[in-house]
Amino acid sequence: MTGTLTITGDANADALLSNDPLALLIGMLLDQQVPMESAFAGPLKISERLGSFDAASIAGADPDAFSELFKTPPAVHRYPASMATRVQALCQAIIDDWDGDASSIWTKDSPTGAEVYRRLKALPGFGDQKARIFVALLGKQYGFDGKGWREAAGAYGEDGSTRSVADIVDADSLTKVRETKRLAKAAAKRK
Repeated sequence: MTGTLTITGDANADALLSNDPLALLIGMLLDQQVPMESAFAGPLKISERLGSFDAASIAGADPDAFSELFKTPPAVHRYPASMATRVQALCQAIIDDWDGDASSIWTKDSPTGAEVYRRLKALPGFGDQKARIFVALLGKQYGFDGKGWREAAGAYGEDGSTRSVADIVDADSLTKVRETKRLAKAAAKRK
């Protein structure tokens, strides 16, 4: 980790993301159909409501109770039941495949960027785009320097890009990322 991430606008949520690789993974998983700040603030809500924050506690929680935890206002996600299920599945995969250590995905055996991308894509809820964005986030802000990480991240790994959460370092860059996303959505609608 190269410094404190500044994604959510909440110092405590950003500190959790900066210091807990599982929180960062869960935030990325939640980053769909909600504002980025809300998605990445989700791990702190989970931690505060569950009373602990590790893959075993999350995966082992009663599914109905965990879903209720997601629904408690302010909700963790706009689709609380389905996202609670996805978070538990992600945590179970981290237990099964990575001995409960989320950081192993990008640290075990000094992987290349392409290997980290492959490992991420194997996780529940991580498709091509989400895996590429996460590789970019790791490389740009989390200290990952595996060979070829920029190539594995695709356009998200480009220096100076404003495409994703990987490029958010302050309020100004958040505004630029939002504008880039808005323009991309508008262009897609015109097609």
